[in-house]
Amino acid sequence: MNIIVKSFIYILLAVGLSVFSQNLFSQTIISGSVKQHDGSGIPGASIYLKDTYDGATSDVDGNFSFRTSKKGAKVLMITMLGFEPYSKELTLDGTPIVLKVEMKEKFNQLNAVTITAGTFEASDKKQANILTPLDMITTAGAAGDVFGALQTLPGTTTNGESGRLFVKGGDSEESQTFIDGALVYAPYTTSAPNQSVRGRFNPFMFKGTIFSTGGYSAEYGQALSSVLLLNTTDIPDEDQLDLSFMTIGVGAAGTQKWKNGAITASLDYTNLGPYMMLLPQNFEWKKYPTAIEGAFSLRQKTGKTGLLKVYGSLGNSRFAVAQEDLNSDNNQFNYDIRNNNNFLNASWKGSISDKWSLTSSASFTSNKDNINFDTNSFDKNLRGIHLKEVFSHPFNERFTLRTGAEIFSKTYSQAFSTQINPAGYKNQYTNNSGAAFAEAELYASTRFVARLGLRAEYSDYLQRGNLAPRISAAYKLNKNSQFSFAYGWFYQNPTDDYLLYTHKLNFERADHYTFSYQASRNYRTLRAEVYYKDYHNLSKWNGDESSSAIYSNSGYGYATGLDLFFRDKKTIKNGDYWISYSFLDTRRDYHTYPHEAIPGFASKHNIALVYKHWFGGIRSYASVNAKYSSPRVFNDPNSLTFNGEHTKPYRSIDISWSFLYRQNIIFYAAVTNVFGFKQGYGNAYGTVKNGDGVFRSREIIAGADRFYILGCFITFTKKGEANQIDKIE
Repeated sequence: MNIIVKSFIYILLAVGLSVFSQNLFSQTIISGSVKQHDGSGIPGASIYLKDTYDGATSDVDGNFSFRTSKKGAKVLMITMLGFEPYSKELTLDGTPIVLKVEMKEKFNQLNAVTITAGTFEASDKKQANILTPLDMITTAGAAGDVFGALQTLPGTTTNGESGRLFVKGGDSEESQTFIDGALVYAPYTTSAPNQSVRGRFNPFMFKGTIFSTGGYSAEYGQALSSVLLLNTTDIPDEDQLDLSFMTIGVGAAGTQKWKNGAITASLDYTNLGPYMMLLPQNFEWKKYPTAIEGAFSLRQKTGKTGLLKVYGSLGNSRFAVAQEDLNSDNNQFNYDIRNNNNFLNASWKGSISDKWSLTSSASFTSNKDNINFDTNSFDKNLRGIHLKEVFSHPFNERFTLRTGAEIFSKTYSQAFSTQINPAGYKNQYTNNSGAAFAEAELYASTRFVARLGLRAEYSDYLQRGNLAPRISAAYKLNKNSQFSFAYGWFYQNPTDDYLLYTHKLNFERADHYTFSYQASRNYRTLRAEVYYKDYHNLSKWNGDESSSAIYSNSGYGYATGLDLFFRDKKTIKNGDYWISYSFLDTRRDYHTYPHEAIPGFASKHNIALVYKHWFGGIRSYASVNAKYSSPRVFNDPNSLTFNGEHTKPYRSIDISWSFLYRQNIIFYAAVTNVFGFKQGYGNAYGTVKNGDGVFRSREIIAGADRFYILGCFITFTKKGEANQIDKIE
């Protein structure tokens, strides 16, 4: 019996060992590695045979190995969050299989690369905001001016006697401003010759700002150098009343909110008389600057996705200042100017189907200047209308098409009269233009994106059309840095002063080449950009208004440079600073230039250093802004060398202080040019020679060596938590 049992056990063991050995040697070993495109391993990836339980998980280096007894054709699957699934059909016959798998990162537009060439963007959707509405308010020296704050960014040149934007070697006429997609024909206030202007709009109207210094989208035209895109705020959170009291004026604004909409109305009065009587001025004012402006803003949701925005403003301003008459000895005249500006802007954005969205925008501008000087009267009237429709269709996550059309209508006139000739003369022109564009945005991956666009325009006044190709692309080196490139043709009509006298001109043109690098990490942003602009068909005039034949498009030029920007919100606790530097090399032959020369608005070197700090213990926000621009050139008609003279360098150190007395009450103080640097912007010259055979001149200087402002801002809400500098803490 024992022998029988033992024999049976031996038989079972033999059979078991035989079966085990057969299974062991018939199993297939599958091993390998799972890597990213840069060669680094992907840990935690799931590797398995489809419809089985056989599989493994990759280790910290991305390696894996497992055995399977399955036979024949099977599909190997590899999955990992953030990557495209991988599959491969295998033949299992006991032969070891070794795989080296490179996983493709799963496409997600939220994490995808964005094109930054020539573009500074600040919005709620961007992690690395460059310049926000709060920055525009709290940056010392900007004085709450959108354009003043932008002049702390690279690519801009400070012209203290102008205040307008001069971008990458471009004249101020080469920059355009859009609000919610619609053109603003008169974005600046009115001033006397060689006196600085400022923007017409409050920065807190806007939730996002895109400042494109070149290579911008085919959606925008009629700008050789740059576009500023301002997007207004949406529906506010609650009812609100804002009061402001400043040394230069007072203001009030009220917001009434309902379920799906809100309306805001404001009224501002400015009078610099009391301020200028107390503090020394470099100009002799005959009537101190005053202005009154009223505005309203309506927001209304429409349907499930639509949002209607309407903004309107009406403003009147006046001043009179004594100016020296350079065409006569020991004589001066009063330059008296009145401005009336009306602006209306409307936009609607929403979905019109499951895949198509529509953005409609429209604007109307009426700007009138009545100028009296000596015994002369000079009137300038501008009326402009802009209508635009933009359709957008994402065919999938990787391909989006934008297409649209727009209509521009502009009427501009000048009227001049004297005591001797009261009837005077009047010149006027009307230009109706149409444009259409199409632009495709293609994501090859989350690392590479390209944007291809084409814009077509036609002017009935010039009786000409143009086609402008645009291309831009970006490649993401890693999650923190990327390269961008942009190229395109950009067209613009000649200036109004030329079109008043002739319609036989062509569009001016600039070709842009822009390369940029940007890195952002831990609230630090570094940006470097090189560019080249090639100007063609610039307008020329020989100084004789008697015939249109003396106007031509024979002008040309170039601008090339390097822009550097660094911003750091992390290193210094409660501190925030940025440094901008621009190098510019530019020459052009245009207007009345006798030959190619450095233009008078261009500085070779521009530097800005802005530092802000929040002092929690005393509930205060301080800002310092130091700016330097190297000397610019200007022309002395008494010299044989054109544009051979140089201005003083521009230097200014500005400070501001905001004190949060209560959550809803803020006291504000600011000083521009604290150290009183003498600003000199060259000389103005007469148009006729005096008895000694020379053109008389005077230096162009700032209106005052320093500018001071004190203010108190009070906000009333139900919660009592809101204020007017957008939570400065």
